[in-house]
Amino acid sequence: MSKAPLRIGIACFPLIGGSGILATALGSELALRGHEVHFFSYARPVRLDVSQARLHFHLVEVAHHTLFPCPDYTLPLAVKMAEIASTVSLDIIHAHYAVPNALAAVLAAQISGVSPGIITTLHGTDSTLLGQDPAYHSAIEYALARSDAITAVSKSLREQTREILKVSSNIEIIPNFFTPRPAARTREEVRDELGVRDEFLILHMSNMRPGKRIDLLLQSFAAMRTRDRTRLLILAGEPIQPYNEMIDRLGLRKQIIIRENEVAVEEFISAADAGLYTSDYESFGLSILETLYFGKPVVAFDVGGIPEVTGKAYPLYPFPDVSLLAAAMDKLVESPELARSLGDQGREHVVEKFSAGTIVDRYETLYRRVKSETRRRKMVQA
Repeated sequence: MSKAPLRIGIACFPLIGGSGILATALGSELALRGHEVHFFSYARPVRLDVSQARLHFHLVEVAHHTLFPCPDYTLPLAVKMAEIASTVSLDIIHAHYAVPNALAAVLAAQISGVSPGIITTLHGTDSTLLGQDPAYHSAIEYALARSDAITAVSKSLREQTREILKVSSNIEIIPNFFTPRPAARTREEVRDELGVRDEFLILHMSNMRPGKRIDLLLQSFAAMRTRDRTRLLILAGEPIQPYNEMIDRLGLRKQIIIRENEVAVEEFISAADAGLYTSDYESFGLSILETLYFGKPVVAFDVGGIPEVTGKAYPLYPFPDVSLLAAAMDKLVESPELARSLGDQGREHVVEKFSAGTIVDRYETLYRRVKSETRRRKMVQA
């Protein structure tokens, strides 16, 4: 199979969330390997370095035509991808999420006439939320049926997808990965900025959507016996305002530090002592992977793909028992040796299983296979 550089289009959401972070990191790694990578989105992904060689970003303008009752993104996205596919002759369009990205990719392939191979990666929302909505269900199935390959970030998500959607094609498991960037500040500098001295710093990173169960996060923290010795740092991808009343009602205002839309998460993970995650379901749990990568222990519920990230031997807790999470966190505060041991165990697992080299190799192999199959199909049709 040829090892020539590929021309790859990546369609993703730009916000702080597992799909956008993974897509951005993947594109960056592919560009470093010599491939030409073209990103498509309605805003520049927050972690995308547009100055990197062989990496391009194409802004998709959301249409606000007076003819239509609401803004449209899918058609402008398809048109932009078709334009670039024709101009640079894209080999692959990698869509993160079936709707709107894979659906737009299918249309773009038809418009352009180039017919790049279409790969759809499922991150969770397609199955767990939109797949159960009659307004989107058939569109998701259509996009998946016309994808040349489908991947999911965990076994748990693959099983859930097959339960909810009619997918006859193979769904390959390719998990997320994490490559930390060099930190510009030391642990001590970040803690000083946060006003944290000897306290045990608990970290939570998420997009703050309902499934992250911020209500349970706050309840877990409030239930800790050792709360007087701890602080909770929330790196929020969306505003914290909906939870302000609960923070005040639980008397947590002085113990919680909130930072919104931080890009240099590595610095804050290094400054923390442990991670606390309370999702009711996670297709994968990229924030947990990032936290463990830095050797920080994680306390979380045993749901979805989280056990695949932490390893089967790692302690997790039944949802939604916040008292168990609080007790587990108390043990970490009181036992530095336990915290260090669990952190080391988690780091060893994620470095072995979710390194960039291993995961990007798998995507690269998939791209070349799909390109070869697409080329053969064109020859037969001709």
